[in-house]
Amino acid sequence: MTSSNLTTPLHQVRTIGLCFLVALMEGLDLQAAGIAAQGMAVAFELDILHMSWVFSAGILGLLPGAFVGGWLADRIGRKRVLMASVALFGLFSLVTAVAWDFSSLLTARCLTGVGLGAALPNLIALSSEVAGPRLRGSAVSLMYCGVPLGAALAASIGIAGFSGGWQVVFYVGGLVPLLIVPLLGLYLPESQQFRSAQGVAPIGVVQGLFREGAALPTALIWVSYFFTLMVVYILINWLPSLLIGQGFSGRQASWVMLALQLGAAVGTLLLGWVMDRLPAWALSALIYLGILASLTALGLASRLESMLVAGFIAGFFATGGQCVLYALAPHFYRPSVRATGVGSAVAIGRLGAMSGPLVAGKMLALGTGTAGVMLASAPGIVIAAAAMFYLSVRRKGLQPD
Repeated sequence: MTSSNLTTPLHQVRTIGLCFLVALMEGLDLQAAGIAAQGMAVAFELDILHMSWVFSAGILGLLPGAFVGGWLADRIGRKRVLMASVALFGLFSLVTAVAWDFSSLLTARCLTGVGLGAALPNLIALSSEVAGPRLRGSAVSLMYCGVPLGAALAASIGIAGFSGGWQVVFYVGGLVPLLIVPLLGLYLPESQQFRSAQGVAPIGVVQGLFREGAALPTALIWVSYFFTLMVVYILINWLPSLLIGQGFSGRQASWVMLALQLGAAVGTLLLGWVMDRLPAWALSALIYLGILASLTALGLASRLESMLVAGFIAGFFATGGQCVLYALAPHFYRPSVRATGVGSAVAIGRLGAMSGPLVAGKMLALGTGTAGVMLASAPGIVIAAAAMFYLSVRRKGLQPD
């Protein structure tokens, strides 16, 4: 029986809908530590250095989670690994809320990151495989828009303030995923492409990612993921501090971050829809020109209104472009190694996510200010654009689909 016979519209809606719910909670949990940072610092008497370790622990957990989660999914199934991942980040989000000392807080954040990292390549694989090549961009964008919406929900909590203490965001980010796990078990269908590939002998990681024509796409995807996520995480981590340094209040900075995440949600949907209708090279040019323009606007804006617009545009193109990368990557890997390929790219992207804030911090230490940080981001975007453009132009000749 063929994949097309089994992939019904109900099948597609159910898969993408459940993946969207997981992505929503992933976005909230990714932002939770930043939203609760001030309360955590007071509760555990942490200075800036210790809080940096708390943030780094979560990002560090994303790296092995993304790679191992993708590798396991190609061997035991996307559904099983996704359920385990959601249970893991839900459980340790709750542990974060009841952490009793600094060491337990670090451990909880790291293991939350492992679960979050392992979930994403499976969300991408399930959404892309249930839709097929023709609608892959739209399917992944519909799923992935849950991430910025979840982050926007976290930003809304920051605007509203905490009535139940800093732990509230972690209780929400823990209990809801644990309630989603049984729904995944009951209603999420396993990928038909994974089922079809089960009789095929497992392919080694090196062979799957770097041999038989996969080396060039893998290298270009990694470069694009690294530099695009570097800029995304500069914006997520440093933009509020940069705004406050420019004289904006903390509440105004939260509004700009909300605008950025709303722009990300809109950009994810629209650019994913456009991806199925425009040549990939044209979309690549549009995205990276948009990112460069938004970075320029953020560096030059001085009023709250203009900063809100610049933040929206930055979210639209930076995170929306990230979604296009997520939708494009599955095209270049056969089903038996698809989750591994996407997972490895996500892991490399997280290295960019870790390096971005460090680059921004160094620039700020040199006294460059907001404009200097945005200028420092530009070369990485040019490199990512070149890699993405070449990959898009050569797409039909390189992809195995």
